[in-house]
Amino acid sequence: MSARGLIMERPVPGQPRPYEFPPTERTTLGNGLRVIVTPMPGRGLIAASLAIRAGASDEPHELGGATVLAARALTEGTEVRDAIELTEAAERLGASIHAEAGWDATSVGLDVPATRLEPALALLAEVVRRPAFPPSEVERLRDERLTDLLQAKADPRRRADEAYVSSIYGEASPYHRPAGGTAETVGRLTADDLRAVHGRAYSPDRAALVVAGDVDPAEVARIAEALFGDWAAVGVGDRGAVDDTSAVDRRFVRVIHRPGAVQTEIRIGHPGLPRLHPDFHALSVMSAILGGLFNSRLNMNLREEKGYTYGAGAGFDLRRGRGPFTARAAVNTEATVPALSEFLAELDRIRQAPVTDAELAAARDYLVGVFPLRFETPGPVAGSLAGLFVHDLPDDELARYRPAIEAVTADDVQRVAREHIRPDAAAIVLVGDHDQFGAALETAAFAAAVEVIRDETPGTKGPLGAADDEVGPVDGREGGPADGADDPGLPGTDEPADPGDDPDAVLDGDGHGA
Repeated sequence: MSARGLIMERPVPGQPRPYEFPPTERTTLGNGLRVIVTPMPGRGLIAASLAIRAGASDEPHELGGATVLAARALTEGTEVRDAIELTEAAERLGASIHAEAGWDATSVGLDVPATRLEPALALLAEVVRRPAFPPSEVERLRDERLTDLLQAKADPRRRADEAYVSSIYGEASPYHRPAGGTAETVGRLTADDLRAVHGRAYSPDRAALVVAGDVDPAEVARIAEALFGDWAAVGVGDRGAVDDTSAVDRRFVRVIHRPGAVQTEIRIGHPGLPRLHPDFHALSVMSAILGGLFNSRLNMNLREEKGYTYGAGAGFDLRRGRGPFTARAAVNTEATVPALSEFLAELDRIRQAPVTDAELAAARDYLVGVFPLRFETPGPVAGSLAGLFVHDLPDDELARYRPAIEAVTADDVQRVAREHIRPDAAAIVLVGDHDQFGAALETAAFAAAVEVIRDETPGTKGPLGAADDEVGPVDGREGGPADGADDPGLPGTDEPADPGDDPDAVLDGDGHGA
């Protein structure tokens, strides 16, 4: 301690405290609906969610965006009440009802005081089972989505995300496009299309009602039977595998030219892994070290040491199919090529050299320590349990998360990096002013050819010149939200949060814990 009485020693992280996920009771109704209840005494604001295994990856290409639009339209009126009456009914109960869809699932959620749970769940059942899909409201939502797509083209970050996924997935893959659809597909959607989605996908045998808070599981089961017991299954059967075909067989560079841009949006990567993979926990630790924490290798290099960006990261978006692995940053235009060099060097380094003991301990301690913080309120508890259902994960997945993270070794980290990160077969997508960095990009020779595309926006026309060689088959697109180390989507995309992704961790560059 100094003469002024100030403590001179830095505080150090403490040891993670013991934690056990709250006990959960599970039952199944005669029609196949799962009922999952986690009692949380003292938590009087109840969170309930009806999760349905039906997402954007299940819809035909020509109806791209119908699943997301149908979810958004659920709360716009039912056969019993119009949108205003539905809102007023919820407000009288002190409840909020919301619906959304992502790549893997559709979710209708509810927050309500415990004393009004039964009438609020009756509203939720009405929304799920008897939506009206009023044509005027569907048209409004469709126009809003079309406007949003126009805005996305003007936003460099969103434009980069779209160009990136359309570069790494084959055209037949649903991941080639946004979960919310494209202007071409959304523009022709009708109320009848949304009714068809509802009739085809909303079925009790592919759904789970998840409730968390100060509730009695037996009472919730009774309410569920009364409200959903006569809901007939539509017999759609199991979902087929997602087409996640890669369009990346070697490294290539694609530039979306934006004259006058003062920054360049950088995306580097390729199709990654599905959520159901045995390397999930080792991948969590590796991703945190590479690009998931503030003190990750990428952020410390590109932000703290080089000053190229406000933040750089990398991670995996884990879905039912192989979601994208992405390294990302926005850098000053003059730093575009140097930043690319550092990105590729770090992707090579994580594969070639073991991580240090300090890096391993910091990543494990962070993931283990932040895990309980996610479950202090009923909402995240219900969301995580819904995710287990959506991804068909075992009941003890959350209970064994922390021990599995603590067991990850430096050898595990290096192995998964070698097996699942492929810098030599990665797309490099840039959105920025090619006139400013093009010459240096050609000299750096990151790939055999550079393809430059000029967006058709006011003041620009057509392609900016062809690459000398064909870049090869490059097609693909991306999906919906998510959650850093528990985040499903690529940050900055226009996609809705995916109820199947929050549950248990997508590994992303935002630095969230799993």
